[in-house]
Parts: sequence; structure tokens; C-alpha cells
Amino acid sequence: MRNLLLATGLIATATMAAAQDRPVLTVYTYDSFVSDWGPGPAVEEAFEAQCACDLQFVGAGDGAALLSRLRLEGARTDADIVLGLDTNLTAAARETGLFAPHGVDADFDMPIAWTDDTFLPFDWGYFAFVADADLQAPGDFRALGDSDTTIVIQDPRSSTPGLGLVMWVKAAYGDEAGAVWEGLADNIVTVTPGWSEAYGLFLEGEADMVLSYTTSPAYHLIAEDDATKTAVQMAEGHYMQVEVAAKLAGTDQSDLADQFLSFMLTDAFQSVIPTTNWMYPAKTPEAGLPEGFETLITPGKALLLNPEEARAMRDAAIAEWQAALAR
Repeated sequence: MRNLLLATGLIATATMAAAQDRPVLTVYTYDSFVSDWGPGPAVEEAFEAQCACDLQFVGAGDGAALLSRLRLEGARTDADIVLGLDTNLTAAARETGLFAPHGVDADFDMPIAWTDDTFLPFDWGYFAFVADADLQAPGDFRALGDSDTTIVIQDPRSSTPGLGLVMWVKAAYGDEAGAVWEGLADNIVTVTPGWSEAYGLFLEGEADMVLSYTTSPAYHLIAEDDATKTAVQMAEGHYMQVEVAAKLAGTDQSDLADQFLSFMLTDAFQSVIPTTNWMYPAKTPEAGLPEGFETLITPGKALLLNPEEARAMRDAAIAEWQAALAR
């Protein structure tokens, strides 16, 4: 028995030592990605099965908060990869000088061509207001502002959906965006730091609609067998979001980071996206999209500012939003 206990102890010690010897890859991302119901757990298991490493996700609030954290940490950051910026932020992220080219040559199944050599897409979608299917929802922003319909939105300074909304209004209305926000101001019940808080308030009945995605009703249909939620079709069109990942130039795990970025475009990663992140995968898995995605609305017009346009308009768009809500 003593020999058996000794052997067991030696095995446990060896196992712990082996685990400690594994290289660590640190990925900064947004909170919902690493939640129990998000893609993080499945992605971590699949990647660790092939990398002989320890993949560690670090939640850093919502998407826009990622860039703020990286700016604060600078070259001292512990991150090897950041996952969860979008095209409204990539030009500003590139200016930091913190990122390295990805070196990945790939084709994508997205409505737009992709040529960025630093930021690599992993999913995409369209912003939308989600409501109960029986709501007689206004079908454009001006009509929404003239109505009594209540909405919950996210803060564009911390949240990529919140930033997406102000860019959506700016892309659709240009110089008239400020007036549109003045009309919308009294429809807004509250502004939350991130998507999770806003969607939770909507589900609790605190507002008629919530800023989310055209794909959000697929969650209720597939995961909950609930067909009572819908995305509202907007006459102006819908603003696209393309979410990206990138390698930090100062990483001490460069090869492992490259391995992760390549893995991100495989079926093992992409097949997880539709039913955990509830977005469209950047590369459609071999099995295709899950049943239920065919029921989603298709925007009549896709709106998207390129990264440089988004950077140029961002401050003005946020200022218009702030001015309207301050009145």
C-alpha cells in the first residue's frame, strides 16, 4: 500500500510538473465570449487538445473596452492575442503600434472582401433591434423617435454594439444624425456598459426593444425553442459588424499565437460560433449553418464604414449621441 501511495504521489507530481511546463497563451477578449454559454470553453478545449499549451482567456468587459485596456497597458500587456475588436476600432488599434501582421492567407464567407494583413476576422453579423414578435415596431429611426417604443442600448465608449449603433445612425443619416438622436433620446430607458446587461434588461421586460443582432432570435429559437423574438427590419438598412483577432507584436509566444490564429479559421472554432456567439462564422463550417438560421431577417441594405472612415467619424458620432442624451 505504501508503494502504491508513493507511486500515486509521484504520478501526481509529474502531472503537475508537466502542466506547469506547458506554454501559456493569453487571449484578451470580451466577457460574453468567456462565459459558460459563450464560445470560450469549447474553443479552449479544442485548441488545448492540439497545442500542448495552456490557453487562458481574460475577459475585459465589452469589445470597445479591449482597446482601452491595451492602450493603458501598452507594451507591458500580458496579452498575446486580442480577440473581439471590430472594424470600427481597427484603425485606432493599428495606430497603437502594438500589433503584428497575422501572415494568414485565407478566403472568407462574408459579404465584403477582406484584405487586412493585421486583423483577422472570426465572425460577422448585422446590428438590429430585437423585440417580441407581436410588437408593432417602427421600421426606421425617425419613426422610432416619433413613437413611444422604449429601447435599451449600450454605451459606444465601452461597447462595440453601442459604437455600432452610433455609426449606424451616422452612416444612414450623415449630417442629420444629431437630429435623429434628439428624436431617439426619450425612447432610451437606459444605457448599459455592455451587451449582456442590456439584453438582460430587455428579457426582464424593462424595455420594448434592445440593441443586439439580427442573429439573436436564433438563440431563442434553437436553445430555448422560443419563436417569440424577432429582429426588426429597418428601412435605412443595417450596419455590419466584423469581429477580428490580432497578435500582439510584443508576445513571447509568437509561434503559438500564429497557431491559434490559424486554428481560429478551422471547423473546430468556426462551427462553435453560430450557437455560442450567435453570429455568422467568417468561414462557413462544412456542416453549414444550424437549422433556424434560415428564419432570420436579411437586411435590405448593408451599411459599413471602412476602418479609416469609422476612425474619422467616431468622435463626432459619439459627441452627437452625448449631446442629444444630455438635453
